[in-house]
Formats: sequence, C-alpha cells, structure tokens
Amino acid sequence: MLNECLEGLQIIPSGTYVDVTFGGGGHSRAIFNLLGEHGRLISFDQDPDAMNNAWSAPNFHFIPANFSFISNHLRMLGIRQVDGILADLGVSSHQFDEADRGFTIRVNAPLDMRMNRSGELTAEKVVNTYDEADLQRVLGTYGEVPNARRAAAEIVRSRSSRKLKTTTDLMDALKSCAPKHKEHKYFAQVFQALRIEVNGELDVLERLLEQAAELLKPGGRMVVMSYHSLEDRLVKNFFKRGSLDGEIQKDFYGNILKTFDEVVRHPIVPSEEEIERNPRSRSAKLRIAQKR
Repeated sequence: MLNECLEGLQIIPSGTYVDVTFGGGGHSRAIFNLLGEHGRLISFDQDPDAMNNAWSAPNFHFIPANFSFISNHLRMLGIRQVDGILADLGVSSHQFDEADRGFTIRVNAPLDMRMNRSGELTAEKVVNTYDEADLQRVLGTYGEVPNARRAAAEIVRSRSSRKLKTTTDLMDALKSCAPKHKEHKYFAQVFQALRIEVNGELDVLERLLEQAAELLKPGGRMVVMSYHSLEDRLVKNFFKRGSLDGEIQKDFYGNILKTFDEVVRHPIVPSEEEIERNPRSRSAKLRIAQKR
C-alpha cells in the first residue's frame, strides 16, 4: 500500500519526514523522491542488514537504531519537530526470507527471531528458560494462542529431555497442540508471540506513539501500517481516544483530550490485486492521523 502511505503523509517538498522502519528502503526512497532540495528524510532501522539499502545524500540520514528513542536521535540532528512519520510495523520481507533468522515456519532454522542481532534475548532463550506461567502469558497475550496453557506445559515437558534449539524442535514439541488442518495458522501465532516478546514490539510501539505526539508539527501526519490486532488496537486507541489503553479523558466542556484526529475512520486494507501480488499484505491495516 505504498501509494496509500504516500497520500496519507501529504508530503510537502520542503518538509521533514521520518521513516522509522527502513527495511529494504522502498518506502523511504518513494518519500525521498517527492522531496525538494530543502526537504529532509530520516530513516531508522535496527537491523544491520538494512544499512546496505541506504544511500548518500545531503538531506537523507540513516540511523542504525531502534525507533524507541526517536526523539533523542532527532535532537542530535538538531530536529525538534517533523511534518510526517511513517511506521510499517512487523517483520520485513528480507527478515522473513533470511532462513537463519528463525522468523518463518517454512524452514528449519535456529530459534533466534531478533530484529537486532546484537540483542541478548532470543526465542531459544525464551522457550528454554521462561517458566510455564511466563510462557503461557507470552503465548496467550502476544499470539492469542487458544490453548496457551497446554502449549506452555508441552514446551516445558519437551525441554526437560532436550534443549529446543531450532524452529523444527519447537514445532515438534507443539505438534499435539496444533488443531488439525489449522497447523499453519497455529504455529504462525506461536512464532508471532515469541517474536513480539524477543523484540519488545508492543513496548516500542507505545513509546513511538507517545513521542510522535510531541514530535509532529500541528497538521503533521502519522501513517502506521500494522499486521496483527495487538498493534492495530494500540494505534486505534491512540488516534481515536487519545490513550494507549482506550480510556477516554475529557476536558471541562466534555471534549475528548487527544493529540490526533483520524484522517480515515476505518483502517485502509489492501486490495485483492495487492494481496495477489504480495500475499504477506493480507493482514495489513493502515491508519492515518493528523496532529491537532
């Protein structure tokens, strides 16, 4: 949904924009091409591989870091406010396709799942060291795994005889838990849960939303593309109700206290043609909001 992202940002050629999820650089390059010589683009990505897709230009800056500290990094560049922020959340296509990263259920790979390879926590550490209650919490909360309690118990039972080191080890341990004919969806939920835990994805998103409220100029746009309900719920709450938990606060006159106004009341979803071209876009939801 590249065009929808660009339209949502309402790019001003002389404006300053931030792409917090550079990845392969497709979105960043499209934004950059719409900027004039006085425009500026800052892109973030914590994955060292992403740096290979960056380019050199006086008005382009690549920051090899997690976007959870976006305000600090921008201040180091002398930037206090920006005209637009784009976040394309989740795992990049490159990360999915790199077999040794452990993000996909399609190939046997080490249980890694780190977006930042210098991080200490891996999926292997989670499944082999977390106690049963914590495993249940991770699987149930972050993957919405229907039988999280039983799955956690099976992981603990399996690891008691041998360490779970690969994606196949984990799927074998949970084979009896996966509903018949729905194994693919089940393991995708398990992998999602572990990935979110390893990378602290929801915490990072919360910090981004809170900082974006301060960073954007009045009238500035924030465009967020999410791929599962947990991310989308946070974005929806913040844009619509002004809080991460969905609690509505009002002023003396009964007006809702919030920083953003929704540009679209309902999320934009990919067309059938786009899903056919890119099946990974099937679950994408795009929300756009404007700073008051």
